[in-house]
Amino acid sequence: MFKRLLFLTVLFPSLLIAQHSIKGVFSPAKEYNIALLYKVTPTISDYISNAEIKENGSFEFQLDSSATKGIYRLVYAVPQEDYNFDIIYNGKEDIELTFNSETGVTFKKSAENKLLASYTNSMSMVTQSIGNYFSQESKDTTALKAIFKTQKDTQLSFEKAANESLVIEFIKANKPYIPIKVEDVKTYIKNLKTHYFDYVDFNNNTLQSSNFLEEKMLNYVFGMSSESKDDISNYKKNIDVVCAAMKNAPNEVKRILLFDLWQQMSDLGFESVANYIAENYLMDIAVSLNDQELLHALILYNNISKGNEAPDFDLEIKEKDKLVTKKLSELDAAENYVIVFWSSGCSHCLDEIPQLQTFIQSKEKGLIKAIAIGLEDEPYKWKDLTYSYPSFIHVYGEGKWDNKIGDAYGVTSTPTYFVLDKDKKIVSKPEDIKALKAFFAEEE
Repeated sequence: MFKRLLFLTVLFPSLLIAQHSIKGVFSPAKEYNIALLYKVTPTISDYISNAEIKENGSFEFQLDSSATKGIYRLVYAVPQEDYNFDIIYNGKEDIELTFNSETGVTFKKSAENKLLASYTNSMSMVTQSIGNYFSQESKDTTALKAIFKTQKDTQLSFEKAANESLVIEFIKANKPYIPIKVEDVKTYIKNLKTHYFDYVDFNNNTLQSSNFLEEKMLNYVFGMSSESKDDISNYKKNIDVVCAAMKNAPNEVKRILLFDLWQQMSDLGFESVANYIAENYLMDIAVSLNDQELLHALILYNNISKGNEAPDFDLEIKEKDKLVTKKLSELDAAENYVIVFWSSGCSHCLDEIPQLQTFIQSKEKGLIKAIAIGLEDEPYKWKDLTYSYPSFIHVYGEGKWDNKIGDAYGVTSTPTYFVLDKDKKIVSKPEDIKALKAFFAEEE
């Protein structure tokens, strides 16, 4: 009896520390240094561990018995939100993979991850066959029926193979529209759009914890075209469809998805679309969640979008040899105004501000007036430099990054440019002096 108890006491600790691993190889190895592993939930990502990527590109994470099944995210570069991929971990198997910067991730060991990859590849080939059929304008309806049957059979076979596993959630959610009879290309495309979200459950915890919902959303918004050639109008219609599909999802999930979409539109320069998302959906969500930081960011972005009047502020100008205080909105000195936020300690500024002066001097008098706002901790060096630019209207931005004017314009770096028309409406936000010159060249 004693020997048996001793055996159990030895065995029990070993069960507690029983491990599985996630390991693999990155290539080209020299491009990577460290990998970070997170356990992803619908609203947050919990840090698990990090692993050094060795000279040969190999890495390994050891998972103890406390590592629960679910979706894990491996981050391999910064920014983290752009350089990562998801891994399904069922708590029962080791995972091995390779990752290449050109081809992406390939799973060498892991039944669930390999099954998802196989499903994706198989359905992609069927989709390609459908595309080839319609592009060739074939009249062989028997061939089309056969392709749709293959698509249906492939979907069913993978659902059966994935039964009672985590991967089943992704396979069911990705089920495509499959016609029950032959359709012409126009009808088929219309039905693809109509039924795109039929099997996507925005309340599914597993899907919420992965990149799936975001990718599905982005593929629809950017991939589904319409008869209209106006991309902006088409994006807005597609966004309405996406929001209707996720209307019953928790606000926390909608906030994550729609903020990502808002950020994408902002990065692409589609300000009107980004503001459409904010005004029609995201601001209400921010209010419901009492997310003041998000609400402030959305309002600020809208305030400094092209076409809006620039935020007003006081400045001093000379009139009849006297300094008088006026508001930006009251100026009547030029056809265009360039507001530039700069700093005496910014090397890029010290390179570009002289170029800005030379550029304005090369133009017809009264065409462009520069308003230079120096974001500074103290005024002395800035004041000395202002004498080199006598034609500029200079404004002292006390507090540097904690300055009301800079905050109103969302300035996070210097130099930052805004081009205004004579009515003080924002017409361009060039990223540097080269882009500023290009803007005026296009206007000529």
